[in-house]
Amino acid sequence: MVFDNFGLTVPRGGFTALVGPSGCGKSTFFDVLSGIVLKDEGTISWCGTTYPHLGRHVAYMQQKDLLLPWLSLLDNALLPVRISGKNRHDREKALFLFKRLGLLGFERYPPGKVSGGMRQRCALVRTLMFEHELVLLDEPLSALDAITRRSLQQHLLLLQSEFGKTIVMITHDVEEALLLADEVLVLTPFPMVVRERFVLDVPKPRRSDHHELLRIKEYVLDVLQRDAHNGSSVSIPAGLVSPIGGA
Repeated sequence: MVFDNFGLTVPRGGFTALVGPSGCGKSTFFDVLSGIVLKDEGTISWCGTTYPHLGRHVAYMQQKDLLLPWLSLLDNALLPVRISGKNRHDREKALFLFKRLGLLGFERYPPGKVSGGMRQRCALVRTLMFEHELVLLDEPLSALDAITRRSLQQHLLLLQSEFGKTIVMITHDVEEALLLADEVLVLTPFPMVVRERFVLDVPKPRRSDHHELLRIKEYVLDVLQRDAHNGSSVSIPAGLVSPIGGA
């Protein structure tokens, strides 16, 4: 059993970060939401309607960029609209996002000819090209250097605000979660339940040295360290088994 009485309600238009130890089930949860893995029980709802999964309602950016090496960056970014058969202003939108993310001028380059940070930016553009309100991000910035990572964090905040997406992000970086999210959920080791929930009222953009964020960061790191040392989860009820829903 990966999830034990796991419940999560995500506000529409909000940014929720999931922080937890490796192997607790975070990526599996995203796979279940997107329909890659079928659930055994429980309910999944979005905007008041229950679905077996949310595959048609989510854009899912996984840990690897998964760009096709034989396509240019622009053609990789345009895959979602071409697969769906839509072509209304798709190229213009992609080029607009390329410009916003500093990729303009590299649109004809293949993935193998650009840096890892540029590949991740292209993968982010591709994710945003899906015309879905809910975006799942599975550690999208984990492999980047500190400077590139910070730049993409800022871009992500701007794009989320501009496009009004509902974002749920997995990260092992507690500071990243506190800088980006409206709420941070701390998860237990396997089987996964919600251990702590922090609603952040600190205005964005945030500074990592903000006293309230530092206080929460220290507490969360202590909780994660104790869980890792104990090697077992604390069974905390999280309400109904309803992994995600509109609010």
